[in-house]
Amino acid sequence: QVQLVESGGGLVQAGDSLRLSCAASGRSVSNYAMAWFRQAPGKEREFVAAIKWSGDITYYGDSAEGRFTISRDNAKNTLYMEMSSLKPEDTAVYYCAASPLTYTSHNSYATEAAYAYWGQGTQVTVSS
Repeated sequence: QVQLVESGGGLVQAGDSLRLSCAASGRSVSNYAMAWFRQAPGKEREFVAAIKWSGDITYYGDSAEGRFTISRDNAKNTLYMEMSSLKPEDTAVYYCAASPLTYTSHNSYATEAAYAYWGQGTQVTVSS
């Protein structure tokens, strides 16, 4: 069983940067696909970014492209996401997700059902 714990959320101003972390425990996730999703109040959860187990392939949702960077440190069993140029519309609960399966397309990585393990989320609030 894999447990995921997100951290790094908080209240920031528009234009600020923030770094989210997701620490995995229970077993190594070094060969897992991992991703970030987010859910804003009153909206469905949406795909933000994903990364292959090797760290050399990444995918981004339209809202994150060019502003967010996903990365991982397999030695630390940790997933990260650097967020810059934050906007009020980035306000959401950000969730970390992991899957032991290997995918080969953006659509596969961007699908919630692809991930078996989820964290509890960390709140990011961006004020204008």
